[in-house]
Amino acid sequence: MKTISCQDVTKTIKEMCMETNITLSPDIIALLEEARKKETYPVAQQVLDQIFENISYAKESHIPLCQDTGVAIIFAQLGQDVHISDGNLYEAVQEGVRQGYKEGYLRNSMVYDPIEQRKNTNDNTPAYIYWEIVPGSDLTFHLSPKGGGSENMSQIAMLKPSQGKKGVEEFILQTVQTAGGNPCPPIILGIGLGGSFEQAALLSKKALFRDFLQPNPDPVLQEWEFSIREQCNELGIGPMGLGGRTTVLGVSMLWQPCHIASMPAAINIQCHCARHQSRTLIGREI
Repeated sequence: MKTISCQDVTKTIKEMCMETNITLSPDIIALLEEARKKETYPVAQQVLDQIFENISYAKESHIPLCQDTGVAIIFAQLGQDVHISDGNLYEAVQEGVRQGYKEGYLRNSMVYDPIEQRKNTNDNTPAYIYWEIVPGSDLTFHLSPKGGGSENMSQIAMLKPSQGKKGVEEFILQTVQTAGGNPCPPIILGIGLGGSFEQAALLSKKALFRDFLQPNPDPVLQEWEFSIREQCNELGIGPMGLGGRTTVLGVSMLWQPCHIASMPAAINIQCHCARHQSRTLIGREI
């Protein structure tokens, strides 16, 4: 039997929280570099240059890229043949977030009560964890600190099947147009199609975790992603909403089967500070 200890889980999540809030992954930097080369508006060029200055300063000074260090969103793939030892797996993940935000001096953004007192939990928990059982004996975590500004501009719609591809594109363009400069563009779009009401939303968030240096393996979606990005960039919203050719850095789409009478569509907007990281814990023989 192979095992993974809860202590290793906590340590891994703690490190991921601290590192992800400070350093952008290579794929996001590549998208920004591509955008800077193509941008022709002087103000937009200046804003993109400031974004790169911020990235460098955060890395050199070991401080967060953004003051909003977000909700800890975690997609976890748990091997069905591994045994978790020395504690409760769910609590081990939450403890990792707790330690990471404390030791990393990261802002605590979570409140217990969404309506009345809105009292801060003071440790940025709970993290939102989505589990997937997979073959094997490893445990992989995909973590992203999701900021509130971009999350607030995300949308879901229960479209009619008759609206088709055109209806989906109109919904996406309207969502981006309405969001304007609020989610700190240039943005990334995670788009989930199909499933049910809740599954579409989950797909749209999961789509944001894709390595953007890798094209969508589905050729139909790959072509559609490019088309949507081009249409969004023609809106002219630009970096920070100040105008320009760079409104959307990248588009990532996921879809799955749905009911014959339904066509759920969800758009999860992510600001240019698209922090994400993945790590795998390998089960050890006992």
